[in-house]
Amino acid sequence: MENIFIELGLVLVVATIVSGIMFLLKQPLIIGHIITGLLVGPYFFNILKSKEQIEAFSQFGIALLIFIIGLSLSPKIVKEVGKISLVTGIGKVLLTGGIGFVIGKALSFTNIISAYIAIALTFSSTIIILKLLSDKKDLGRLYGKITTGFLLVQDIIAMILIIGVAALINSHDSISMLAIKTFIKGSILIIPLLLISKYLIPKIIPYFAKSTELLFVFSLSWGLGIAILFKEFGFSIEIGALFAGIALAGSPYSFEISSKLKPLRDFFIILWFVILGTHITVNNFSQMLFPIILFSLFVLIVSPLVIMVIMGALGHNKKNSFKAAITVAQISEFSHILAILGLQNKHLSLDHVALITMVGLITMGISTYYITYSDNLFKFLSPILGVFERKSIRNKRQKDTENYDIVLFGFDHVGYEFIQSFEKLGKKFLVVDFNPEVVNELSEKGINCHYGDADDNEFLDNLHLDKAKMVISTITDFEAANLIVRHTRENNGKAIIIVKAERIEEATELYRDGASYVMMPHYLGTTHTCSLISKHGFDFSEFTKEREKHISYLLKKMENNLMETNATI
Repeated sequence: MENIFIELGLVLVVATIVSGIMFLLKQPLIIGHIITGLLVGPYFFNILKSKEQIEAFSQFGIALLIFIIGLSLSPKIVKEVGKISLVTGIGKVLLTGGIGFVIGKALSFTNIISAYIAIALTFSSTIIILKLLSDKKDLGRLYGKITTGFLLVQDIIAMILIIGVAALINSHDSISMLAIKTFIKGSILIIPLLLISKYLIPKIIPYFAKSTELLFVFSLSWGLGIAILFKEFGFSIEIGALFAGIALAGSPYSFEISSKLKPLRDFFIILWFVILGTHITVNNFSQMLFPIILFSLFVLIVSPLVIMVIMGALGHNKKNSFKAAITVAQISEFSHILAILGLQNKHLSLDHVALITMVGLITMGISTYYITYSDNLFKFLSPILGVFERKSIRNKRQKDTENYDIVLFGFDHVGYEFIQSFEKLGKKFLVVDFNPEVVNELSEKGINCHYGDADDNEFLDNLHLDKAKMVISTITDFEAANLIVRHTRENNGKAIIIVKAERIEEATELYRDGASYVMMPHYLGTTHTCSLISKHGFDFSEFTKEREKHISYLLKKMENNLMETNATI
């Protein structure tokens, strides 16, 4: 026991030093953890002797990781971006998987090894991508929503594959019989779990939520308990943890649960990636060097190209397609899980696991720069990216438009409110959006709209903003909003320009460039509340009236959203 304590302490010291270096280099800390595993393994410091015991601890990390992913698997995200998430997610898996398999065969790998490697390199890292997009505040932008959607689709596909591989480890049945048994056992577990999550959990979780400590203990025991139950039924701990998270995903406490568990997850996940790093072998490194380079280029170049082709075919412009595409240029945490399962199943050797791990190291590092500097990369590559747009999309940008009194950029969630105001004014208005699904929906309703990107100067010229009396933008991208302000003001000194900003510095610059008014949601909400306090004071009845008015508005809004969802379905 004392040896384990010393080893674990030394591993954490090395992990801290390496992670600090990774942080300075702006690399994902996951890379640092894997490098730590390589350093503490037998080829360098040889610190880690109690590998099996620490590996048992690391299983907590992967279970918590997937449990937290399950907490975020709300179907609302996928519905919000429609078919693009499903088509892109499934299309990427099929196309990159097929191409990867061909490359594996060309390198003289067997069918089963080629399949494992191809599948492992197909999935992208949900954790890394969402973390980087969150840091850039891009999760709310269209490409961020699409990326989130197809990542969730991929995660579900990955978990289905992991179920199959994990089940094969302890089964000698045929594939068809295995599928039937898996379906029956899965139904026995999942159906009661869904019923419990719908009817029982909403009643008992408020009790646990009265204490943050009690909520923490409940969520931890729920996640690990369900994972153990699935394990006893022959499934993997990972799939049990996923469904445990999904069961709580609809709870209003899911975000708080996730926040409470993340520090614990981060500690144990360090051990998991450290153990992964110890699996890197250098016995046949010279023989594996070419496959490592080739598969790394495949992930860094081919995977993004597949996304661009799919999104372009579905009618998205080159900017959205490009920025969503370059997020997938790394492999997933699920890839490493699949590799370890393949090793346990004796389908892969340590060399093959090392190959997948090294590709992960290389692609995670380079893709960080892809995502961080995506705007600069797009500006540099923009002239040649037009080939990924449908011809009809390019033609739409070249087509002249009529003159409009009001031009609204970005339909977003508040578009209907603006449209109602425009109609009351009795003025001619145009809606501009770069989501083709939104444009098609508005066209069907008879609303004047155009598909286009506010970042495109030529497109802005064709909108005749010099004739507009009012220009409104709900776009949160500062560069796009700033371009709209400057372009409009240069050509129209009398237009009222209303744009949106999230930061004080951005609002100040927009005002300096000529905006008539800058919407800041937090400021507007606070200002409105303060005006109510000044107006009504301690008058309880007046606040009751405001409450009823607000509830009526919210119910109407929910009804409209429900009608839109039903229409989509």
